[in-house]
Amino acid sequence: MQVCIIKNIRSKINDLANTSNEIKTKENMSNYIDGFVLPVPRIHLNEYKRVAEMVATIWKEHGALAYFEYVGEDLKLEGTRSFPELVDAKEDEAIVFGWVVFDSREGRDLANERVAADPRMTDLIAPLTDLSRMVFDAKRMVYGGFQPLIPSNSSKVK
Repeated sequence: MQVCIIKNIRSKINDLANTSNEIKTKENMSNYIDGFVLPVPRIHLNEYKRVAEMVATIWKEHGALAYFEYVGEDLKLEGTRSFPELVDAKEDEAIVFGWVVFDSREGRDLANERVAADPRMTDLIAPLTDLSRMVFDAKRMVYGGFQPLIPSNSSKVK
């Protein structure tokens, strides 16, 4: 009888521990990201980078926790659709993959409103979208907002 009671208590303690871990995981997973992929003509990549650095600063002023952009290097994996295919990239275009981290979806929505209203954005983006020398074509950009699925953090990641 005592063995059954002890097993039952252990089971209840494990259930409580699991519930506690689930709650902690959900609390730690509150960040929200906007992700995007876009082609940029290689000849304009430095100009794009200069503008993106300023745009990152503006996003962070308006609530983003972090802003990242990377340029593609190894973009083909047999049996999968590649980023270049997804955005209909041309031979002379680089693929940029980026994401912006926010504290929540609500924080992202507020930051989006503020960034859209920031007059500096118009001045920065206008030269990139000039039809005579298109650097950034929003129609070929892939974008979406994402909530966490799997939390993973390592102090080794910089």
